[in-house]
Amino acid sequence: MYTSPAHPLIGIDPEIRFGRACIIGTRISVDDVLGWLGNGMSNADIIEDFPELTEELIRACLRYAADRQRHTRLVA
Repeated sequence: MYTSPAHPLIGIDPEIRFGRACIIGTRISVDDVLGWLGNGMSNADIIEDFPELTEELIRACLRYAADRQRHTRLVA
């Protein structure tokens, strides 16, 4: 599993969810969390549906996505 010092709560493993970035110790992808938030779910709603998640883990997904977006703009 690949993790980075900048995102220790997010990992990439080709054997889990086809190598998508996931929250360590779960099969919940960063894309899942972003989709739920984008569809109007609150952090509390997400945590109610997935009690293994925390506010910190949701913020970690947002930080990861923001960094990926920033990196994409720098490369383009």
